[in-house]
Amino acid sequence: MSDRPVALIGLDRAEVDELKARVGRPVVSFPMLPKVQLRAGELYLARVGTWDWTGPVGKVVFHGIFEDDLPAITALALWGGPCLPSGRGLLDTRPRIANLARVRRVSRFAALPRGFADGTVFPADVGTVAKWGEWHCGEGKERCDGDRPTTEPTLFEPFVDGEAVRVTAVGDALFQVRLGGDGWKKSIHHPSAGPMPLNPVLADDVRRMRDHFDLAVCAADYIVAADGTPHLLELNHVPNVTEFPEVRAAYLDHTATWVEG
Repeated sequence: MSDRPVALIGLDRAEVDELKARVGRPVVSFPMLPKVQLRAGELYLARVGTWDWTGPVGKVVFHGIFEDDLPAITALALWGGPCLPSGRGLLDTRPRIANLARVRRVSRFAALPRGFADGTVFPADVGTVAKWGEWHCGEGKERCDGDRPTTEPTLFEPFVDGEAVRVTAVGDALFQVRLGGDGWKKSIHHPSAGPMPLNPVLADDVRRMRDHFDLAVCAADYIVAADGTPHLLELNHVPNVTEFPEVRAAYLDHTATWVEG
């Protein structure tokens, strides 16, 4: 199968070009989510609107978040072929609220009591955070100061004041960054965000989730309270890997080695 093309889905042009230069097998890239077909256990992909099918595909590198990507991820999991991260892991961790329900069984630090409502008014206390939808980076999230109506599945959790951090796994390499922000929402894109020493306790927690969900590339966001207690907020199935040079280098090294393997 080494002569079959490797499909890169969701990667930006700079990373696609570098990977193409580093691997010795055919590569086809899809910056946007392709259409997916399974035929007798073989995977075929096509750009939307062209129906010019590429396949059978030998490997897939999936690194994008798209609005309606659950069907395509489901197809990757059904295919069961070599995918980075695994199709099964992507499927298990893609839906945001279902993701947290599964992660709570694995992480040591996911004990915060969570609430849920869908199409009803939730009796939220002051200091509650509502989360909805499938986007990250602060979208679909707001503080509640009292009862909150919902029009879609919504997660509610206590607001915890503390230091926001992210631990990213790229294969066996782990990196920790301090998230930044001018308000209570924190992000890796804020100017005050940056690398920090790796907390071995959080590193062990991320390894547990990485291995359990078969997600060679993933990242967990935590709030570390004033008393030092970490609280898991979410596990990111497709974390940003280009914001910090050391993470980008590790991702490209890991991906190129995996493609050639």
